[in-house]
Amino acid sequence: MTMIADTLHRHHDRRPWLKRLADASQPYLYSAPSLILIIAVMLAPLAVGISYAFRDIQLLNPFSGGLIGLEHFRALSKDEAFYGALRNTLWWTGASVILQFAFGLILALLLDKPFWGRGIVQALVFLPWAVPSFLAGLNWAWLFNPVIGPIPHWLFGLGLTGAPGNILSDPQYAMWGPIIANVWWGIPFFAITLLAALQAIPRDLYEAASIDGAGWVQRFRSITLPFLAPTIAITVLLRTVWVSNFADLIVVMTGGGPADRTQIVASYIFTQAFRRLDFGYASAIALVLLALLLAYSMLIILLRQTLLKD
Repeated sequence: MTMIADTLHRHHDRRPWLKRLADASQPYLYSAPSLILIIAVMLAPLAVGISYAFRDIQLLNPFSGGLIGLEHFRALSKDEAFYGALRNTLWWTGASVILQFAFGLILALLLDKPFWGRGIVQALVFLPWAVPSFLAGLNWAWLFNPVIGPIPHWLFGLGLTGAPGNILSDPQYAMWGPIIANVWWGIPFFAITLLAALQAIPRDLYEAASIDGAGWVQRFRSITLPFLAPTIAITVLLRTVWVSNFADLIVVMTGGGPADRTQIVASYIFTQAFRRLDFGYASAIALVLLALLLAYSMLIILLRQTLLKD
């Protein structure tokens, strides 16, 4: 019966073929602007950048531009500066994300409790997220300056240092400057997302747990953490990828120095592309970083799916 009805419908469909074609293409026409924008803004530059990794693109060499195959990757495998930047990236990303998450969770738990002036406090807590990263780097570089900045003198007054000095010029402690600035700048991201997740937890669960005699540690472990787990997973994943690619503070505060002690892969790409003007080699480094971040993202997603099945 269904086949007969379809045959009759096609038989009685007397619309002009242009009208039928227009009706059939409507969904594609509606989505065309978005597809064109995605291709123009994301896919086309990505394809061009990937092609640069296999070509000799040097702005100061008018004869460059030819295909060189895997030559950039062979040079990269022997580049000690790249391996140093990769180690620094692990330290920079791990310390920044862990501290941002810890302080962001503490702030979210505090702001979840009602108190007088909570709206003002929330606005002040979220203020760093509105500051441009370039400006944040300049401000923190000024704060660490021993001539005009207060932090070296505070550390000296507390007896933590022998004299007011600039940690940004100390190879042993230089990485802590951008990490501290990054933690200050990124805490609001975790605080906002975790606070929203906390406010979605039913309050009846806490009341029932309190009646049963559960302490705040038990309530946090049995109620808060399970409800926050999906939000924590996605925020940590996103923030790890963002911080790994985030070189603004390092470029502004230290430029990768001293002696490449604060050079991460993202800032190394900036150095190769915009200081040495070697876009081919910089694209090869960027392609390796993209592959590493994709592998990390897939690992986290697979781990999360495995935990959900269990």
